[in-house]
Amino acid sequence: MNSSSIFRVIRQFRNIRNEINIHEFHSITASRNCLQIQTNCSPSYILPNFNRNTVSIVIRNYAKGKDRKKEKGVGKVVINENEMAQLVNVDSLKKQMESPISLMKESFIKNLSLRSSAGSIESLVVTLDGEEHMLQELAQISRKNPKTVILNMATFPQAIPEVLKSIQNSGLNLNPQQEGTTVFLPIPKVTKEHRENLSKNAKQLFIKCRDSIKDVQNKTIKSLKRKDGVSEDLVRNIENQMKALGDKYISEAEKILESKQKELLGD
Repeated sequence: MNSSSIFRVIRQFRNIRNEINIHEFHSITASRNCLQIQTNCSPSYILPNFNRNTVSIVIRNYAKGKDRKKEKGVGKVVINENEMAQLVNVDSLKKQMESPISLMKESFIKNLSLRSSAGSIESLVVTLDGEEHMLQELAQISRKNPKTVILNMATFPQAIPEVLKSIQNSGLNLNPQQEGTTVFLPIPKVTKEHRENLSKNAKQLFIKCRDSIKDVQNKTIKSLKRKDGVSEDLVRNIENQMKALGDKYISEAEKILESKQKELLGD
């Protein structure tokens, strides 16, 4: 059977497939007098009037889109913690993957508020002489009125440059104004641009979280491959389960991100 005959066979098969609603089949076999179509779920179908030497054509599954969706879950990795425990400390692994999500959620609360609360400002991290401090440890924080926060830096005036840098990099959309050892923080109006900037900051925090989970995943997988006297099939199976576990936590973090972005953007 030459190539033009093959294509003609396939075209004719597709026409019949549409009429009889065949979604899966194994092969098409052309013999001297007919064409036989072998399916997965029904008897063979015959197309007559083919006078060629016998030849088999194995063709991919032409399942319709809706059938592909149904088959999407086929081959999904099942996470078996008992099996994983043979080579991995599962509790420790889960805690390591949960930790970045907890940090991301904490950062969302502290740093991504539509209204820059005093709590968010107090918990800003300031690096001074190589050590990290919360802003409330270095300054007396008060409110002059609902629209202005005041930082009294008289106790640690040497920290003012680092405090200003921390505030500007906080993502809180604050524009500090210094007068001597006092720093004034006008609370900005909530604008569309401010909302979009906060949403971008949320995405960056999610990426950091995702990468941390992948780092835990990859580090543990590398340790698996260094184990001696262990079946390669077992290692491969547990490696796939670990990847699925990491994807599960990343998916959880992504849902938290989506929820936060809707809140920030007002969707």
